[in-house]
Amino acid sequence: MTKTHRFATEVKAIIFVFVAFFLVQFPSFASEEKSDSGETFNPGEMIMHHILDSHEWHILSVGDFHLTVPLPVILYAPDRGLNFFMSSKFHHGETAYAGYRYDNGHIVAEDGHTFYDFSITKNVTTMILSMAFLCWMFISIANTYKKNPNKAPKGIQSLLEPIILFVRDEIAIPSIGKDRYEKFLPFLLTVFFFIWFNNLLGLVPLFPGGANLTGNISVTMVLALFVFVITTASTNKGYWVHIFNTPGVPWWLKFPIPIMPLVEFLSVFTRPFVLMVRLFANITAGHIIALVFMGIIFIFGQMSTAAGLAVAPFSIFFNVFMTFLELLVAFIQAYVFTLLSAIYFGMAKADDHH
Repeated sequence: MTKTHRFATEVKAIIFVFVAFFLVQFPSFASEEKSDSGETFNPGEMIMHHILDSHEWHILSVGDFHLTVPLPVILYAPDRGLNFFMSSKFHHGETAYAGYRYDNGHIVAEDGHTFYDFSITKNVTTMILSMAFLCWMFISIANTYKKNPNKAPKGIQSLLEPIILFVRDEIAIPSIGKDRYEKFLPFLLTVFFFIWFNNLLGLVPLFPGGANLTGNISVTMVLALFVFVITTASTNKGYWVHIFNTPGVPWWLKFPIPIMPLVEFLSVFTRPFVLMVRLFANITAGHIIALVFMGIIFIFGQMSTAAGLAVAPFSIFFNVFMTFLELLVAFIQAYVFTLLSAIYFGMAKADDHH
C-alpha cells in the first residue's frame, strides 16, 4: 500500500469515527425534540443544556430512559450542617431530597434557607480527571528520562518532547528572555497542556468527554487570575515607571489630566480580562456552532420527516468539518493563551534587556 493510499484510509477512518460519535448522540437530541408536555423542540434550551455545567453526567436518552452518571452533591447550611448524597436522589429533577430540589441545572432549597454548594459537578469531574491524567503522563515520562537519560525518546515521549521544546524555544525564551524564562516555564507548560487537553476532551461527545470545561468562564477566570498574580509579583520599579510615566509620550497626555497613565494602569487589569474572555468565547462558540448544526435536523424535522432526513447529511457534513476545525482551534487557543501569558511575564521587568 502506497503512502497516498494509507493517508486516504486514515482520513476515511477518522471521518467514520467522528460520524459514528455524532450518530451515537442522535437519540439524545431526538429525545429533546418533544417533551412529555408536547412542547416543540427548543434549540436554545438544548444548546444551553449541553454547554452549561451539571450535577449529573448525561450520556444518552431514549424516550423516557435517561442514561446518566450521578455525581456527588455536597451541601452545607450553617443551621442544618452538611448534606452528602448522589445527584440520582433528585431523579433528574423530578423529586426533592433532604429539603433540596434540582431546578434547571441548579440546586435550590425548598424553604429558601441559605446554603453553600461544594458539589462535584461535571466540569469539576473533568478537571480532576484531566489533571490526574496529565500528572500520570508527565510523571511517567519524567521517570523514563531518569532511567534512560542518554537514550532517544520513544512512544509518548517522542510525541510530547517536540511540543515541550516548542513552548520553551518559540514562546518562553523569545517572550521572557533567555536569562529569566526557566522559573516561568513550568507554569507555561502546565497551562498550555491543561488548556489543550481539555479543549480536545470537550470535542469528544462520549463519556468522559463532552464537558465544556475551558468554555466555562469561571475556569478561564482562575487561569487569567494566575497570570495576573504571577505578572504582578514579578514586576520591578521600571515596570511601574513605564505605566505611570511612559517614555516617548507627550507631556500634555500626562499632565494636567493623566490620560496615558490612566490608560496604562487600566491595561494592567484588562490584559488578564481579555485572556479570560478570549478563551471562554472561542471554545463556547465552537460548541454552540456544532450544536446548532445538530439542532437544524430536528428543526426541519418538525416541519416534516422528509425535510429532516434531507437536511441531515448536510448537517452532519458541516458538523464533521467544524469538528476538524475545532481540533486546530483547540491547539491555537492553548498557544495564544500561553504566548500572551509569556509576553506579560516578559513585560513585568521593563528595564531588563533580553
